[in-house]
Amino acid sequence: MFRRSRIKIIASIMTILVLLFAGTLGLIYFTSYMEVYDRDQQMLRRYCGAYSLSGDPQPRIKAPKVPDDDRLPGENGMKEKEIEDDPLFQLSIFYSVAFSQDGDVISVDDNNSNVYSAQKLTQLAERIAQKGDSQGKTEDLIYRREEGDGYILVAFMDNTIMSESVTTLFQYTLIFGSGAAVVIFFLSLVLARKIVKPLEESHGRQKQFLSDAGHELKTPVAVIRANADLLSRELGSSQWLDNIQLENNRMAALIRQLMELARTESAEPDMKKTDFSHIAVGEILPFESVAFEKGIQLSYDAIKEGVLVFGNPGQLQQLVAILLDNAVEHSPRNGRVTASLSAVRNKARFSVSNEGQPLSKEERQLIFERFYRGDPARSGKGDHYGLGLAIAKAIVTAHHGEIHVDCGDGLVTFTVSLPAGA
Repeated sequence: MFRRSRIKIIASIMTILVLLFAGTLGLIYFTSYMEVYDRDQQMLRRYCGAYSLSGDPQPRIKAPKVPDDDRLPGENGMKEKEIEDDPLFQLSIFYSVAFSQDGDVISVDDNNSNVYSAQKLTQLAERIAQKGDSQGKTEDLIYRREEGDGYILVAFMDNTIMSESVTTLFQYTLIFGSGAAVVIFFLSLVLARKIVKPLEESHGRQKQFLSDAGHELKTPVAVIRANADLLSRELGSSQWLDNIQLENNRMAALIRQLMELARTESAEPDMKKTDFSHIAVGEILPFESVAFEKGIQLSYDAIKEGVLVFGNPGQLQQLVAILLDNAVEHSPRNGRVTASLSAVRNKARFSVSNEGQPLSKEERQLIFERFYRGDPARSGKGDHYGLGLAIAKAIVTAHHGEIHVDCGDGLVTFTVSLPAGA
């Protein structure tokens, strides 16, 4: 129980931190990418603004013939003089392809590159021209498409170094982030243990109290029984003595269940490969007479043979008996109780269904708690004190299994899943 609590705490801490880390990292890289992309597009605008065709086979970058205080289109106040002095602009590698209005290639500037040939640049430019995009990114190139005086220009800027830098930065961030996550995991492990430790100690004291109280109460209950029996033999039958004996027997049954619950929760049972099918049928047979007396039809045809589990035979017998007793006790007269057992993947699944009033969502959450009696049917008559299902849950937990209750179609079904035997 507490192991699962620690796992949930660790999982919650790690999930929150991973989401924060991923969100922060994504935001940083997104804003950084957009900033770099906008800056590169500005330089492409400068390039396109300073571009002109000449009679030479290759185009030239010329200073625009504009007044000194004019600005290039979209340059946020960037002068031509500033273009020439900008180190990023001077160090960047540009390519360009110019088309006529009819789509014929007028000029290609491959910047004497060994990476992108004139043919490759032309193919990329034609594809961009067909799409009609004004700007974007293809491969490791950022491009911009603008219309000039009688021609269409597709300009490219090599973004390889920047892409590799961002990729390298991202990889190092992931490496250091993973290392930090490992450190945080061990810190959360320590933190989870400290958080759960007071609960474990409190639960341990509670179990010890149940065990001690049970042992201390056994003696006075036994003395009361002995004296009541002696008085009954000497004085004969009496209403008052009968009441004393009845309540004393009820107290003895309650003490036995308390001690059984404390023993089940505290002791580690001896486990071995066990034929759960044999145990289930063996426990069901004695209940046939009990069910018959109440007019209840008990069906167990769905018990599959040869279902093995790794468990404690004594506790498994008690588990089956508790679920059957609970089903028979809360079934209406002339009702029906059905037991089934099957192997599903690596689990042995045992279920007991009975006709009855459906349990509310709140009742289903509380029904395995100690002393829970949510309706008049669980009023404590006989030897029922709301401890049976708590003992059943303790047994299932000790066997590393799960137990839950479902309601539907007029049936209340308790299902137990236990790890199958190897």
